[in-house]
Amino acid sequence: MISYEPLWQTLKNKSISTYALRTKHNISSETIHRMKKNKAVTTTKIDDLCNILDCTVEEIIKHIKT
Repeated sequence: MISYEPLWQTLKNKSISTYALRTKHNISSETIHRMKKNKAVTTTKIDDLCNILDCTVEEIIKHIKT
């Protein structure tokens, strides 16, 4: 299972809100909603987030064995 738990900590550490992601960086509400529910998003969106947040993939997602 993919978890976006690291994303929320990265946002907190960088003082960036989900509102800023939506309004300033054009990340859709649907994408944020999907990540909050640990649903799939495209690797393009993961790449966009890495560029926006200037971070690594590991700071956005983690894999949890099921």
